[in-house]
Amino acid sequence: MKAFVSSIQNFALGLGGPGLFLIALLDSSFLSFPMINDLLLIGMVTRHESLMPLYVAMATAGSVLGCLTLYYVGRKGGEAFLRKRFKASYVERATRVLQKYGLLVVMVVALLPPPAPFKIFVLLAGVAAIPVWQFGTAILIARGIRYTTEGVLAVYFGDAAGVFLQAHAREAGLLLATLALVGGLSWIGWQRRKARS
Repeated sequence: MKAFVSSIQNFALGLGGPGLFLIALLDSSFLSFPMINDLLLIGMVTRHESLMPLYVAMATAGSVLGCLTLYYVGRKGGEAFLRKRFKASYVERATRVLQKYGLLVVMVVALLPPPAPFKIFVLLAGVAAIPVWQFGTAILIARGIRYTTEGVLAVYFGDAAGVFLQAHAREAGLLLATLALVGGLSWIGWQRRKARS
């Protein structure tokens, strides 16, 4: 497995930005390469700091497109697949939460580190028929924040950013997700107060 992962990394590095786009797309859709995209981004930015915005954009775009692929699978028949794997009550409850707080839930889950069940929530978002623009915006914001943060760390700390990420990915992801959750809940509370007044 390590040899396969290494060959994937070398292939992506050889392609540069398009390789990063491809790995992000595959990782966010039907395959799973935990942390590889993040480490590739940091490695590429460390070698070519001036291309950081391009690398962040390519990783984000690939991730959004991959997530949209899974989202549409959810729209077209994901409910039957999910009901085979999970209790019907769980699927129904998760669907109701997504219908009520779709943008916030998707953003928070997209910021969580592996092994968070991100793809299940992407499928559920399709099942819940969250508006595609809302879903895409949530993924764009969350992945943009994640990859921009990693890119900035790579510019300032070089390869040490990758070492730090491997050691503290869980804590960093949880921090970002918590900040997104607090911000989202604050915004929802503000909107409700505004509606009442």
